[in-house]
Amino acid sequence: MPATIRIWLELAHHAAFRVGGWAFVRVDAAGQVSGTAAGERRLDPGRAALLALRAALQGLPPGVPAELSTASAAVLAIPRRLAAAEAGQDPPGEDLDLWAQAATALRSGQVALRRAEPAPGSPAVFAAAWAELARDRAKDKGAFSAAIPKPNLAKAGV
Repeated sequence: MPATIRIWLELAHHAAFRVGGWAFVRVDAAGQVSGTAAGERRLDPGRAALLALRAALQGLPPGVPAELSTASAAVLAIPRRLAAAEAGQDPPGEDLDLWAQAATALRSGQVALRRAEPAPGSPAVFAAAWAELARDRAKDKGAFSAAIPKPNLAKAGV
């Protein structure tokens, strides 16, 4: 059985400015650390969570289990919302393409979502700091996505 890929994903959303940022740190099955920070303007927290989840799960090798940890209530609510939609209750009316991608990724059974307990020096706190930076950059510059530099990832606490 292949080793589990570990992912820490965090969001930062500013309701007044309708801007969001997200960042994730990923440790692949071989122990290699990578990460990305991204952000976008004119979005609500639900869309930010879907975009963040898509970014974090993008490029995962098929058949390899992944464990995604986050402190974000918006990300953790996605599986419940999908289950309610499948039961015919409260189906999504917007961002249908993102909901479909989330459903596909989470139904595969390869991805397990866990609540992260942010502790100083942990990858969750590292990702949260990068998410805030991404939110602020998106507010000033607009939509973007960039890899977190390797020297910074060395401090991720993984």
